[in-house]
Amino acid sequence: MIKAIKGFNDILPEQSAQWLHLEAVLANVLARYGYEHIRLPIVEQTDLFARAIGGATDIVEKEMYSFTDKSEPPTPLALRPEGTAGAVRAVIEHNLLRGDTPKLWYIGPMFRYERPQKGRYRQFHQLGVESFGSPLPDADAELIAMTHLMWQELGLKDEMRLQLNSLGELDERHAYREALVAYLTDKQDQLDDDSKRRLTTNPLRILDSKEATTQALLVDAPKLADFLGADSLAHFEQVQAYLTALGIDYELNPHLVRGLDYYNKTVFEWVTDKLGSQATVCAGGRYDGLVGQLKSIGVRDDARDKKPIKSEPAVGFAMGLERLLLLIEAVAPFATTSACDVFVVAHPEVYSAGINYAQNLRYDRPDLRIKMASATSLKAQMKKADKSGAALTVILAQQELEDNTISVKNMQTGEQTTAAQDWLSSVENFSCDQS
Repeated sequence: MIKAIKGFNDILPEQSAQWLHLEAVLANVLARYGYEHIRLPIVEQTDLFARAIGGATDIVEKEMYSFTDKSEPPTPLALRPEGTAGAVRAVIEHNLLRGDTPKLWYIGPMFRYERPQKGRYRQFHQLGVESFGSPLPDADAELIAMTHLMWQELGLKDEMRLQLNSLGELDERHAYREALVAYLTDKQDQLDDDSKRRLTTNPLRILDSKEATTQALLVDAPKLADFLGADSLAHFEQVQAYLTALGIDYELNPHLVRGLDYYNKTVFEWVTDKLGSQATVCAGGRYDGLVGQLKSIGVRDDARDKKPIKSEPAVGFAMGLERLLLLIEAVAPFATTSACDVFVVAHPEVYSAGINYAQNLRYDRPDLRIKMASATSLKAQMKKADKSGAALTVILAQQELEDNTISVKNMQTGEQTTAAQDWLSSVENFSCDQS
């Protein structure tokens, strides 16, 4: 028996209603802020992620699904492990930055090879948001305010905590990195295995270690905030001032770093204590150098020296939808709805009339969901109606056709009445909200 690949899960019809409702709420908030939808391919050149994310990151080193295509010579390709690199590639390729400051969002599957666990799969789904063109802290604050509104709309405002940090600029991080490596090198025999490896590849990720012994070592480690320059500090303080003005609570987390190399200045995470160790639901930050970094791919060094490549400021975030749905299920489940509102049952001898009635009703009442079973016996069709979750079942047989009526069964009470055939077409008679 062929089954789904481990970590690649089916989303069944009874689950899809929750997904569609979640996506509709998120899309509504994004529209209220003026963000536009972009659809991006799930396959990109491997080099895009290696250049954007960083060759020493866990994603590129261990988690990417990479392969080559059938071209000559073969092109190294990868299933997208995150969305920002592809969004920046699209913005550059289609000149969306020319005279504009695009605000974009996308949604869809991402792919990472890691141990599957609850809320984290090898194919997972993210909503990503990217805002280009503004270097000012109000752009950072706007994205955080937007996510804050999303939590309110989803009934999660009391379940989420906002954590903030600033990574400063590249030169500031390099100076901090040297100090951190010098401090930890003398203590590397006390580090966990992952942190020992990261000490020579991506030492800032050690700050994010979940190992208690490593965290204990970091108590007396150099602090990134002590290496930030005046501009970085002013930017971060203004972000905090905007959040205070908006009434959005936050906590500073000096160990908050992002796992991708392209971030600078503000980074943030929304965390919860309702999902165990998988506490982060949404994360993002500023990445002012990534546009220029990807523009420079393929440009010769001498050409770059003659005409420096201009970057564009940007800030964004991503949220994992599986994890968000787990949180919603735990604290604020969506109200369930029936699979259909009206089930039409027609005697096999007049089934054509039943089809015609159901089709006309779909034209007249686009707010209703109408379902039919195949032209089996009335008893078999009624069993289907019982299982459908419909509020009403309409029954058509020879007598109803002759009398120009329908039999209507309330599926909650079992009461059955007779009505004119155009009864359901009248808006005031039945609504989707009627129980």
